[in-house]
Amino acid sequence: MTAIKDYIIQSNLQPGDPLPTESQMCEGLGVSRSSVREAVRTLMALDIVEVRHGHGMFVGQVSMHPMVESLVFRGMLNPGDDFRSLLEVVEVRQSLDLAFAGSVVDAWKGRESPELHDAVDQMERLSEQGKGFPEQDRFFHSKLLKPVTNQMFRQLTEAFWDVHTLTAPRLGVPTPVDVQDTAKAHRDMLLAAEQGDVDAYRDAVHAHFAPLIRNLQGAAKQAKS
Repeated sequence: MTAIKDYIIQSNLQPGDPLPTESQMCEGLGVSRSSVREAVRTLMALDIVEVRHGHGMFVGQVSMHPMVESLVFRGMLNPGDDFRSLLEVVEVRQSLDLAFAGSVVDAWKGRESPELHDAVDQMERLSEQGKGFPEQDRFFHSKLLKPVTNQMFRQLTEAFWDVHTLTAPRLGVPTPVDVQDTAKAHRDMLLAAEQGDVDAYRDAVHAHFAPLIRNLQGAAKQAKS
């Protein structure tokens, strides 16, 4: 497995680039066919290698998907403490947003996005009906972070968003009763970013996550009672 990863790095290959055939790998790396197949299976699970049947092997997308799957499974493996695990995920999301508040504001200062304002409008309408808005929320955060140059930050933020939204329904987490506060916080985040106000942006981030945290804390207490 290490030899294949070293080959990808030393050959300066990028996601989507073709890899040698199984036979070529055996010969080039001096290992058996079974060793190559076992290594490829492991690397596929890590999204480092992609096998396209009938076409060959390629460098994978090296995405955060394996981490997402692992964290979702981890959250489901803690009987009686599921909500604590999910709360930790939300806290990590909040910490990331606060840590990169300056970068987000710098990227959006003096700019406007009709698409983001429309997404917030939809959130507010849905929240008035007591409904959640995961589709609009995902679009909002993805679009808001797109101009930020730190790719790792964007990928981690999206990964932890996925962990949160995949785990919450499986645990039966209800929609927060104060979901309208969350919708309003999205608008405040957007306006603060456009106006270049870092402090207001950080305040809005806290307001955005506060209902989620209160909701999970309440669910945890109810589960223990």
